[in-house]
Amino acid sequence: MQLRYSFRVYPAAGQQQALAKAFGCARVAYNDALRIREDSRDAGLPFVPSAELSKRLTASKKTPERAWLGEVSSVVLQQSLRDLDTAYKNFFDGLKGKRPKMGPPRFKSRKDTRQSIRFTANAGWKITPGEKLRLPKIGDLRLKWSRELPSTPSTVTVVKDSAGRYFASFAVETEQEILPEVEPVVGIDLGLTHFAVLSDGRKVDSPKFLRRAEKKLKKAQQNLSRKKKGSNNRAKARTKVARAHAKVADARREFHHQLSTRIIRENQAVAVEDLSAKGLARTRLAKSIHDAGWSAFVSMLEYKAARYGRTFVRIGRFEPTSQVCCVCGIKDGPKPLHIREWTCGACGAVLDRDINAAVNVAKAAGLAVSVCGAQVRRASVPAQRREAGTHLETLPTAGQTGIALL
Repeated sequence: MQLRYSFRVYPAAGQQQALAKAFGCARVAYNDALRIREDSRDAGLPFVPSAELSKRLTASKKTPERAWLGEVSSVVLQQSLRDLDTAYKNFFDGLKGKRPKMGPPRFKSRKDTRQSIRFTANAGWKITPGEKLRLPKIGDLRLKWSRELPSTPSTVTVVKDSAGRYFASFAVETEQEILPEVEPVVGIDLGLTHFAVLSDGRKVDSPKFLRRAEKKLKKAQQNLSRKKKGSNNRAKARTKVARAHAKVADARREFHHQLSTRIIRENQAVAVEDLSAKGLARTRLAKSIHDAGWSAFVSMLEYKAARYGRTFVRIGRFEPTSQVCCVCGIKDGPKPLHIREWTCGACGAVLDRDINAAVNVAKAAGLAVSVCGAQVRRASVPAQRREAGTHLETLPTAGQTGIALL
């Protein structure tokens, strides 16, 4: 499978100028190609293929108006055209129902705070013996190597984010690292009060990184609003706001990585509910939904399960996980959100709302879990009318034992 390894880059002043020139040329090549296709569509002509766009790009570098495109690596410009093809493919696949719908490709602006360029193997980039990243027409960039690459990377993408930081993202092919098999399986119920509730009874509190940083973010945003538009001070204030948001995003990402890795290592199979985060983000809970970052966390669980040989299952978002008793399976209808614990009227089990939902998530995914996954206690029940025997068919079922959650 293909993974990306990102490292912080610290370019010198001259290298920052060379990168800015490469970012600008890649943007112009993208916009020129998009304009050609848009004009062709408006004129009722056939869709312009990629090979024709590449020929026109090569020809434009020989004109006085676009001669400066030759000052950067040609691979950067060609990869920009590949990005345009990917944008069109995603748009058409959305129309065909192969993926979620998305809008058509849009023109890039020079005012975009996030820029990126990509180098493939034929660009001649390499990692020097001094552990620096050598890029054509840019130079040797100093990297902060936080870990080793598992294999030789095929491409490298240099990214400048909104906070003014530079990163090098390497695409590498990795083999599966099968972890030793373990017995536990787990269902996960995602929430806001508790970020995740596991079917074994554990509850992970929500760190609420954005809520905790709101005071600092508010002050930085107020400082930005007082600066004159177009001034250097406004640009500096905007960078401070972006860095404050980047700090929150980095902390949230680190939390997701640590929790997802621990869950994958401890369990042979993981089941989660396919929540509509986009739809929930349109409600009054939008800020809390975005602060939790459910989609990013579930994506991490999915690719880590594939990498380490674990089983990952998504269940439908319309499964009544909060309406079904995890002990006897009786569906007793929806319950208001303020009800966090109740007693099943059929079997007498005392159920915790979140743990009950987590167990039902695992059961809906076809995973065999213990009754409600947590420690249980037995309640007194009437004796069986027929004499107990040694035959399996005469043993009481889980619903007849009166098991209840602690």
